[in-house]
Amino acid sequence: MAAGLLAAAMHGAALAEGKVVIGYSAPALLGGQGQIQAGLVNGAKAKGWEVVTLTSGGDAQKQLNDINDLIAQKVNAIVAVPDDSAGICQAVAVAKEAGVPFYTIDRAPSGCQVDMVVLSDNYLAGKQAGEAMVEFLKARHGSVKGKVLEITGNLAQNVAQLRGAGFNDVMKQHPEVEVITKVGDWDASKGVDIVRDVVSAQADLDGVYMHSDCVYATGTVQTLKELGKDALAGKDGHIFLASVDACLGALELMREGKFDHASNQPIPDFGVLAVDFIEKRLKGEEIKPGEVKMEGALWSPARVEPADVGLQLFLSTTAVNSTNMNDERLWGNIEKKNGG
Repeated sequence: MAAGLLAAAMHGAALAEGKVVIGYSAPALLGGQGQIQAGLVNGAKAKGWEVVTLTSGGDAQKQLNDINDLIAQKVNAIVAVPDDSAGICQAVAVAKEAGVPFYTIDRAPSGCQVDMVVLSDNYLAGKQAGEAMVEFLKARHGSVKGKVLEITGNLAQNVAQLRGAGFNDVMKQHPEVEVITKVGDWDASKGVDIVRDVVSAQADLDGVYMHSDCVYATGTVQTLKELGKDALAGKDGHIFLASVDACLGALELMREGKFDHASNQPIPDFGVLAVDFIEKRLKGEEIKPGEVKMEGALWSPARVEPADVGLQLFLSTTAVNSTNMNDERLWGNIEKKNGG
């Protein structure tokens, strides 16, 4: 307890002097992970803070070692994207003992509590994709019926479970829709095999829902072309493609008429919002469950909810189609602006 009180006093003093240092542990810097880190660094710089960044390269043990090193450097807060949701709890325990606030982004821990988890509302993302698929099926058949392929992520992970649940809860309202679910494990090559096998066997397939267009979009479109099933949007025989993420590749395919829906994750805002909540924590402000709004932000309204892993900040996803695919606030378009 004494150590915790001393640490709190030190963090408060650092905030008062504008000398706050955040330790950040990333699993990698590819794709969205690079933008998550950039958002955190930019948000901290705007407050005059420093961020010490370390990358584990997907090695969960290295991430634990890195975080221990950051705590030894007496950083004022830890932020991590966990390599291992259960394993990260070892680092969380060390941080708590040292009185260092701990936050995770994009992924929640499993088996311990942190100060806050900042992530997209993955259930909403799946629900938006399901609603877009329903509208397509209704327009094609005159009523909501047909056959749809779902390519999942790793179903051991909460993210994939929620993206699947949101989509399938919509589909369950329409019993004449057959959903063929195949586990993709966030593996692009596995996704290609799934598309080839299912499309070859199901000549009447109407649509494909992917848990991540970052992973599956390019391979899916290429495989459909190889199978002669690549009719563009609005043409006879078009297979409706829906997903979560709205990476640059999916938006470019959408601009070509080869992709239909993507639920945009506000990836660039994750880190910025984490910094804002760290500031509140260091000021001693109580964070209460409820709605969070910001004028003009695609993620607004967001909501803070209590959970067994601590408070979670769920950011709204945005349904993207040909009508709004050029919105400069979308993750993929920000990626393009920054050099792709």
